[in-house]
Amino acid sequence: MPEKRVTVASKVGLHARPAALVAKAAAAQPVAVRIAKDGGDPVAAGSVLNLMTLAAAYGDEVVISAEGDGAEAAVEAVAELVATDLDAQ
Repeated sequence: MPEKRVTVASKVGLHARPAALVAKAAAAQPVAVRIAKDGGDPVAAGSVLNLMTLAAAYGDEVVISAEGDGAEAAVEAVAELVATDLDAQ
């Protein structure tokens, strides 16, 4: 199962607008994308509510994973967003 560890780059963490953008991108993937913080249980990355319950703040590390055909590309796409300051756009 491909996975990637990234640092949350948005100043507000995975909250509000950044969470919505990440959830939208994750939901658009051909496979289910999951995200976990600090070794915690992974949650579905396609849900804004799930992302916000992680309480992932700026500078926190998260692990993004997926399984199945297209999983590597899905993980990369979501990881790229998490590693971008989405508030600056």
